[in-house]
Amino acid sequence: MAPPIKSGPRFDTMINVPKVRVIDDEGENLGVMFTREAIEQANEKGLNLVEVSPNADPPVCKYLDVGKFRY
Repeated sequence: MAPPIKSGPRFDTMINVPKVRVIDDEGENLGVMFTREAIEQANEKGLNLVEVSPNADPPVCKYLDVGKFRY
């Protein structure tokens, strides 16, 4: 039996690219950084790193509360 298909955006450790372009929680562009570093910064703010534009090069991610973003 296959695992259920996850719907919604990828966030935190589900993001599987080495670098992402980051937008902070106030809408400021922080530039391109390593995904691990961006996740750590989001966690320090009590937020998640959420992939908002996965087809960009590099993918664009934003600091958000993933629970509020999904619903």
